[in-house]
Order: sequence, then structure tokens, then C-alpha cells
Amino acid sequence: MAVAGEDAPKIEAMAMTVNEDDDEHGTKESVLHKYFLQEWKVVKSIVDDIISNGRVSDFSSVHKIRSIMDKYQEQGQLLEPYLESIVSPLMFVIQSKTIEMGVESDEILEVVKPVCIIVYTVVTVCGYKAVIKFFPHQVSDLERAVSLLEKCHETSTATSLRQESTGEMEAKCVILLWLSILVLVPFDISSVDTSIVESNYYNGDEPPPLVLRILGFCKDYLSNAGPMRMISGLLLSRLLTRPDMMKAFISFIEWTHEFLSSSSDNVADHFCLLGVVEALAAIFKIGSREVLLDMVPNVWNDAATLIKSDMATRSPLLRKYLVKLSQRIGLMCLPHRSPSWRYKGKVTSLCNNISLDAVERTDQGGHGVESNLRNKEESVTGEQEEEIDVPEPVEEIIEVLLTGLKDTDTIVRWSAAKGIGRITSRLTYSLSDEVLSSVLELFSPCEGDGSWHGGCLALAELARRGLLLPLSLPKVIPVVAKALHYDIRRGPHSVGAHVRDAASYVCWAFGRAYCHSDMRTILEQLAPHLLVVACYDREVNCRRAASAAFQENVGRQGNYPHGIEIVNTADYFALSSRVNSYLHVAVCIAEYESYLYPFVDELLCSKICHWDKSLRELAAKALSALVKFDTEYCANSVLDKVILSTLSTDLCMRHGATLATGELVLALHQCNYVLSTDKQKQVAGIVPAIEKARLYRGKGGEIMRSAVSRFIECISLAHIYLPEKIKRSLLDTLSENLRHPNSQIQNAAVQALKHFVPAYLRLADDKVICDITSKYLEELSDSNVAVRRGSALALGVLPSDFLAKAWKDVLLKLSSSCAIEENAEDRDAEARVNAVKGLVSVCELLTASKELSPLHSEEDSMPLFLVIKNVVMRSLFKALDDYCVDNRGDVGSWVREAAMDGLERCTYILCKRDAVNSLSKSKELEQASDNAVVTSHATDTLFNIDLATNLVAGIVKQAVEKMDKIREAAAKVLQRILYNNTIFVPFIPHREKLEEIIPNKLGLKWGEPTFSYPRFVQLLQFSCYRRPLLSGFLIATGGLQDSLRKASLVALVEYLHATNVVDLNERNSRELILSMDILWVLRQYKRSDRVINPTYRTIEILFGKKVFINMESGTAALFFAGVLDSIAVELRGSRDFSKLYAGIAILGYIASISEAVGTRAFSQLLTFLGHRYPKIRKAAAEQVYLVLLQNAHLMAEDRTEKAIEIVSEMCWEGEVEEAKQRRLQLYELAGVSIGAGALLEKSSGAPTKDVETRRTDADENACYSSLVESSGF
Repeated sequence: MAVAGEDAPKIEAMAMTVNEDDDEHGTKESVLHKYFLQEWKVVKSIVDDIISNGRVSDFSSVHKIRSIMDKYQEQGQLLEPYLESIVSPLMFVIQSKTIEMGVESDEILEVVKPVCIIVYTVVTVCGYKAVIKFFPHQVSDLERAVSLLEKCHETSTATSLRQESTGEMEAKCVILLWLSILVLVPFDISSVDTSIVESNYYNGDEPPPLVLRILGFCKDYLSNAGPMRMISGLLLSRLLTRPDMMKAFISFIEWTHEFLSSSSDNVADHFCLLGVVEALAAIFKIGSREVLLDMVPNVWNDAATLIKSDMATRSPLLRKYLVKLSQRIGLMCLPHRSPSWRYKGKVTSLCNNISLDAVERTDQGGHGVESNLRNKEESVTGEQEEEIDVPEPVEEIIEVLLTGLKDTDTIVRWSAAKGIGRITSRLTYSLSDEVLSSVLELFSPCEGDGSWHGGCLALAELARRGLLLPLSLPKVIPVVAKALHYDIRRGPHSVGAHVRDAASYVCWAFGRAYCHSDMRTILEQLAPHLLVVACYDREVNCRRAASAAFQENVGRQGNYPHGIEIVNTADYFALSSRVNSYLHVAVCIAEYESYLYPFVDELLCSKICHWDKSLRELAAKALSALVKFDTEYCANSVLDKVILSTLSTDLCMRHGATLATGELVLALHQCNYVLSTDKQKQVAGIVPAIEKARLYRGKGGEIMRSAVSRFIECISLAHIYLPEKIKRSLLDTLSENLRHPNSQIQNAAVQALKHFVPAYLRLADDKVICDITSKYLEELSDSNVAVRRGSALALGVLPSDFLAKAWKDVLLKLSSSCAIEENAEDRDAEARVNAVKGLVSVCELLTASKELSPLHSEEDSMPLFLVIKNVVMRSLFKALDDYCVDNRGDVGSWVREAAMDGLERCTYILCKRDAVNSLSKSKELEQASDNAVVTSHATDTLFNIDLATNLVAGIVKQAVEKMDKIREAAAKVLQRILYNNTIFVPFIPHREKLEEIIPNKLGLKWGEPTFSYPRFVQLLQFSCYRRPLLSGFLIATGGLQDSLRKASLVALVEYLHATNVVDLNERNSRELILSMDILWVLRQYKRSDRVINPTYRTIEILFGKKVFINMESGTAALFFAGVLDSIAVELRGSRDFSKLYAGIAILGYIASISEAVGTRAFSQLLTFLGHRYPKIRKAAAEQVYLVLLQNAHLMAEDRTEKAIEIVSEMCWEGEVEEAKQRRLQLYELAGVSIGAGALLEKSSGAPTKDVETRRTDADENACYSSLVESSGF
């Protein structure tokens, strides 16, 4: 029993866990808290804290709750289950604090404003209608709320920024919303107005004082540009439509009449005008018809005049409010009625449902009875409908609404469409039919896209309200079908996406409004159009809208063939990608009958001639994807149409037709369909006809070249018969495209050449083959960079037969083309990139042909592999050092990236060959001794330890440099080399450590410095990788990119400090090795500012981190002497400010640290006091001052004080001659001979006397000013 008692809490906890996970048996609150507002616990804790303290104690909680609510801006309904728990307590705080502290208190606003910010945030997310239901509405709160608003109104500040930051605007909005509830109290407001006693109010002609105060605030807020304008209009509408507010209502209407009659064009009047019209629209929305009918003439006259004014023309928002006001005036003129002719799509009576017998219930869900009832109503529509008197303003209002449907702004058209639906619902059938006819007139070809859009919105509103009867659908459906394909070309683009979207909305409304019996034939007509838009529209919102409309019709109408399958295929996410829609979704739908031919017609008539080039290319591929469903139709009818269009005068048409012809021919070939001889002749003559018409020239010539290249590629894959003359013509065309400077045209030509040569020239004689190969080899040396680019790529795709005789010349020529050109004017990064790619491709082609040939022997193929090892690999290693820069930036990175890929592929070639050789010699190796085996294996293999070391070291260097893209590419190349499952790469030094640093995982963020540098810095402990890795590290650490510098520096310092290494000697040895490697970098990259500048900055940073302080004196002296030698060479004549600053700082550190070489460093530092640039003299003086303060060994104490006095009192940015005189004094004090000083002066770049006599002051100033400007000072 004791054990059972101990287990009881565990069992109970397990049960609670099960209940928490079981949504079906969970409570409503637990499910809501789990799936809707995910941050409910945080929100509840903030609200509870506010309630317990009676105010917002920490203003940061307000910002926190606002950030949470903003996430639900588009899904406000998710917050609705929590509104009462959030709003009611917060409004209770406002209510209770107003009672407790009193409105007169100065502190009340400080309490109310933060709370109002939270409440208003909820209002913006969920809407005021959902929130105000939870506001308190006691009668006693009315006066307090008015007084609170009055206090906010009096203390308001001038700037909107202050209102938003302090909560004044939010407080006013929340109090106005609160008043909109409180003014609905079911008592006469004068009976709750305590100020009547003080004001001696006798129920005369004026409203009660409390009402006057509210009216005053609201009139002020009507001119506000923010949300207070709308809320004050809502408050006015609820206040003035009360039965006891007739006098106030009449007074307000008179005030609006005066304002509308006398309004001007200034900004303040414009905002007030918006507020007045919006308030009138709100009043006419909820006011009583008996009261408002008398006001209609005056208000309508004012509105009609304003509609025709210039202010309405300039303001879309004013036009929207005027359209809204006009429709509500029209609704007031017409009595509320439910027309008998309205379409009733569903039986809403329970008795009728019960009375249906079993047969009728199963017959389309009762649609038969519904149709009978509806038909009876429709048959007597014309005979028994009531005659109504249409007031005079209604016709004018309908005209205004029809004009609003053609407005240039969507918000006006949408409001007008809703107005058409509302007013039509109160008209007779004959009048509504006239309205429908007027709406259909908007779909005239001479009308603009705005009219079509507004007409679609109006049709949707009529259908939703049951005002569009089935007998009118035959004249509506053709219009909707045209709107679904509305796309008008305007200049370089087209308009019509909003029309197609609205047309889909009309179809969606049809599905919801009509029964299956009425929609059976309609859906059959609309379904192909909807699916065409869903699959082939350019805009994703139109594709999704058409899919939603089709889904709505299938779901509500039912019994549609393949409806569910199509809906599952063309879903919301599948249509998000245009490529997926064209090439996958459309193909799946085309399998079903009645959709193939509409799809093909859409592609032929609209898409292959579309203005968007990428869409034409995609449409051609989509057309070829449909060939398999009807090859005969595509081979005859479709192919004939596109062939005729290849010479069209319209660029878009001939470009799309050329692409479509090629794709169709290729698709027919893949379907094993053989074209007739005549058809093949027609296809073969397309390119010569295009060239004869000179369609490569002028506008669009470039895209036609790309299209022709793709066409040649397709007919080559389809093996279309070509006469010899056309073969030569097409080869010349491709050669010309290869010379084009546009990279897209070159790439298209290369792809075409790759398939054209094997298809049509493989059986050519040896002379033709040699001529082609020799031509591209010669072009590698052409002065035209575009020719060099294309020829390198062309050599990489030629068949091995074409390269067999001249393979060595090809490899050597391409290898030399990978190197940086000696002449700076001939340098071209793209040509070198293409040379690298072509070189690797040739290697793969040649080695693959050797392996596949049954006659080849090991001796025949070895020279090829030796060239790859000794020449190709060396060229690729040199390409890793390509750091050329032009106005586009580091263009050498393109070469380095291609070189890394090439090294990887060539490594696999050599390793694969080694594996084949090892298998063939296995019997010989078994007979040898173990030592002999090792020696033979190490010396005879193509891929040896030297290659492996250089390979990994070169790629590791790229993995730590400054470009994220290159670092990520290098790390991935290393990862593939280490973990290749097909070909094992041997001889990699320290492979285990490399595998630890680079794990075999996907998704690693190698481009992020904080991830990659701490890993690769560990390789500094290995001598084979240390120096290449360090040269890359120094560039990153001393670079200008802040995030890169910090990450690399932290990794380097942590490695040097070796927190995980206990032995102090090892830590010191790391600093020693680093110092020697830095000296190697300084010597290796002498006069290379790309490396030297960041290296100097890195040395300066490391000195600041106390890195080289603890080295032995002899080693330190050697390092410091080496750095000084480098500085003497690099700073001689230098004009690079960053290099000069770094060098001077290093001299200051060395002069302060080392006694052995400190005097030499100090002498060099003194030299810069006479530099020609003032900022350099000043920087040198600062370093000299610091050195003199910190070191006593440089000179005697009295001399040191004298030197400090000279340095501190001299203005080193003044005249250079005076600076030189002071420097001579410092020379004497430091004991430096004048001859040594003059020698050092020459080495530091200071101009000699002879040079100064040849340079005028004006030239020096011009040089200095331009240098300072370019350096950023």
C-alpha cells in the first residue's frame, strides 16, 4: 500500500500529461491556450501585474505586449477567445482609477495612457467591433469618460511623434470608443448630466452641456488625420441618432452644410472634409429612415456638388467616402423590402426539409424542390412584382455608383460595387435588370482596366446577394470568361492582374450562390478557364484565386468529374511556384479530358508571345510537356502554327515561337514520333530564314540569338535531318554566338554545340575535325576577350574524337589561359574562369574516353594523366592565387571558386586512375616485400602526398579568407573530398583532425565567421597547413570588415593563449612559430598591398593584445628586426595612409618593447616626423611621445625631458620645414647621425631636396588634397 501511495502522484502526473496532449478530451481553455495565442502566459502575466498594481509599473511590458500582438495582425480571430480576459480587466483599471483618483488629478493620465496603449493595440489587431463589447457601460461612467477625454484633449501635444510615444493618441481613441458605447444608455442624457444644475439649463433650444462638450471634441477630431477621425464619426453617429438628440442632430447637419458649402483647398480643410463626409456616412448607416428622409435633399445636393469638385478628383479617399455616403442616401430613399424575385439557393425552412420524401432528399440534396420553388417565383416575377416609386435622387445615385465602378482607385470601385448590390436589393426585377445591363456595359473593349475590375466586383456582389438570376447567367458568363484572361500590353509590361483576380472572385461567388442544378452547365464552361488561370497565370495571387474559386465550386456543387483530384493537385502551396505550376500541376490536370486543348490554346495564343521573356521560355517548356497527351495534334496543328510565327514582326512572338518549335520537336522525338520529311525540311529551314531576314540585328537581336541556340540544341537532340549546307550554316551561327560578349548567349551556344557536334559532325572527315579544333585553339589567344571566353568553353564540350590528336596542345593552351594575363589591358576574369572550366571538362572527356575504349593500354594513357598531374594541377593551384580586382570588386574570386571545383574533379581523376593501376598490379605487389610495396606505392602513384598536401592547404586558405561565398565553397569542397563514397582520396595529412574540424553533416553554416574560424584555426598547429592558412587568416584579421575581423581575431588569440593547453612552453612555442610564419608572409608577399596592409594591421592588433611580449629575447629580436626590415621596404614612397598608420604604430610598439632593436625602431620613427603628409607627421609625433614616456634606455633623463618638450610643444601639422628642424634636434638628442637620418628619410618616402626643387607648391597641394580626399580624411 505504501508503494501504491508513492506511485499515486506519478500516475496522476502521467494522467495530466495525457490529458494535456489529448485535445479531444481537453477543456476548451486548454486547447485555446495551446493552439491560438502561443504567448498567452506572457500576456496574462503582464495583465495580472497591471491589475495587481493598478497601473503599468514597467513601460517595457507595454512594448513587449505590442510586439506579441503585432504577430497576429493578419490573423486577429486567433485573439478573440482571449479578448474578455485581456480587455475587461484593463478597462476596469481605467474605470476604477478614474473613480479613485478623480479626473482632476494630474497623475490620472500617467496611469491611463500606458493601459490605453495595450487596449488600442488589441483594437488594431481584432477590430473595434470585437473589442468594445467588453468595455464597461455603466451610466455613471459617461460623465467621467467625457471629463477624462477633455483632460486628454487639453494636454495634447503638437507633434504626432510625441502622441505615439507617450500614448496620448491611443488614450483618445480608447476613450472615444468607450463613449460610443456609453452614449447608448437607455435614458435621456439630460437626466444623467449633473452639469445642468450649474449651467442653468432649462431644456431650451440647445442640447445638454454634456452633449455640447462631446460635439465639440468630435468636431475637432474630425479634422484629425489619424484614427480619431473615424472613431469620432462613429461616436457622432450613435449620439446624434438617439431619439432625444433631434436638436443636436439638426444643428450638426446645418454645421456640415455650412462647412461643405464653404470648404477651401487648404490641408486642414481637406482633412476636416474627409471627417465630415465620413461622419455623415456613418449617420446615414444607422439612423432612422423617418428622421433622415427629410435631410436627404440638402445632404445629397452637397454631396453631388462635392463629387464634381476638383478636391474629389485629387483625393481617392474623399471619393470613397462620397460613394459610401451616396449609396446610403439612396438606401434611405428606398424603403426596405425583400424582393420576391431574389434568387433563393437553399431551403431554410425546417418544415420543408422534413416534408421531403426519401427520393427527393436523395435527389441532389433537395435541389429539385428548391428549383421548383425558385422556378415558381421566377415565373410570376414579371407579373406580380410590386410597383415602387423611385425617388428622383436614386437614379443620380446609381449613376454615381456606376461611375465609381470605373474609378482609378480600387477602394472607390470596391465601395461602389457594394453600393450597387445594396441598392439593387431594394429595386424591382425590371429595374435590377437595367442595373445589370449597365454593369455589363463596363466590359466594353474600349473601357480601361478599372472598368473591368469594377464590373467584376459588382457582378460578384449581385451574385452573393441573390440578385443575379440564373436566367441572366448566359449573358454574364462570356464576360467573366473574357475577364479571366484580361491582359493588356502597355509598353514593356501589361496590366490586368487585378481584373483576373476579381474575375476569379466572381466565379467563387457563383459557387456559393447557386445550386448544383443551375450551375451544372455554367461550371462546365468556367472550369477550363479557371484552371488555365490557376496553372498559367503570371501572378501568384491570380493563380491562387482561380484555384480557390475552382475549389469552392467543386466543394459546394459536387459531382464534378475529377474535381477532388484536381483540387488536391492545384492547391495553395503547389501554385506558389510558377515553374511548378507550368511544368507539373498543369501536366497533371491535362491528363483529364476537356483540359488539354484549352491549355494548349492558352500557351499558343497568350503565353509564348508574352512580354515577359522568362515566361515565354517557361511556356515553351510547358507546351512540350503536353505533347505526350496528343502527339498527332501537336505535330500537325500546333507545330504548323509556331513555325509560321518564327518570322513574325513582333519580337515576343518570334522569340517564343522559335523556342516553342525547338521544344516541340524535341518532345515529339522523346515520344518516338517521327516527323514527315516535309516537316523536317520546314524545321531545318527556320534558322536560315531568320538569318536571311536579319532578325539578329536591332532590338531583340540578343534574345533571338539565345533562342536560336536553344533551337539548334533541340533539333540536334531530336536528330532532325539537315543538309550539309545547313549544317555548315548552323555551325557558323553557333561560332558567331560563341564570340558574343553576352554570357547568356555564350552559354546557350555552348550547350547547343555540345549536342550539335556529336549529332551532325562526328562522321566528318579528319580535315573538318582538325579545322574546328584548331580554330578554337587559335581563338584562345585572340585579343577580343569575348572570343577567348567562348573558345575556352567550346573546347570543353567538343567530343573526345575531336581532341584525340591535339589533346596535349589543348591542355597546354588552356592551362596557360588560366594564368593572369601579363598585359593589364588584356586581363579578363571571365576568360580565365571559362578556361578553368574548359580545362577540367577536357580532362574529364579525355580520361573517360580512354577508360571506355577497349583498345587502350596503360602505356598509351599514362602521358595524359602525367600532363594532368604536372601541368593541369599546377595551373589550377596557380589559379587559387588569382586576386585580381576591377571596378566590380574581387573578380579573381570567380577564378578561385572555379579552380577549387576543378581541383576536386581532377583529384578524382587521378585517384580513380591510381585505383585502376593498383588493381592491375595487385599480383606483382603481393610478391614484393612490405617495404617495397610501400615504396612502390608512394613513388608510382599519380596522386601523391605532395599533391594532397598542396590541395588541402590551398583550399584551407580559401576557407579562411574574407568572402563568405568562397569560404563556404571551400569548406564544402573539402567535405566532399574527405567523405567521397565512390573515390577515396589518399595521403591527406592529418586526416583525422580534418574530419573532426569538418564533420560529414549537411546544413553547416560555413559562411558565418563565428562558426568557421574557430574550427580552421586549429590547423595552425600543423606545419604543412600553417603558412597558407595564416596568409588567409591575416587578411581576415587585418581587414576592414568588422564582423570578420572580430571573429578571426578571437579565434586566433584563443589559439595563441591555448586555454586548453597546460604546458607553458607549448603556448610560447605557438607565439614563436606564429612570429616566424608572419615573417615568411612578409617576405613571400613583398610589395603586395593586398596582404601586407592587413598583415601590418594584424601585427599592430596582436601587439595590443600583448601577444609577442613573452618571447625569448633572441627570438623576439629576430622577429622585430624582420618586421623593421619589411617596414623599411614597404613604407618607402608609400602613399597608402592605412599602411603608413599601421607601420608607425608597429614602430612605436617595437621601440617600447625591445631594447635590442628599440634604437633602430625609434630612429625609423623619428624619420616620419618630417614626412610630407601632416597627418603622418602628427601620428609619428604621438608615437614618439609615448615611446619617450615609457622608455628610459633610449637617451639620458635630461635629454628625454628635452625631447618630450620638443614633441609636445611643436604643431606637427604645420609647415614641413619647421618640422624637419625639430626633427634634427631630436636626432641630436637621440644620438642619431645626420647621415643615418638622411638615409632613413629616403627610405620612409620623404622627398629629397632635388625632388622638392622640381615640384611646385601648387602641385604638392593638389596631390595632397586628392590623396586626402581619396583616403577618406
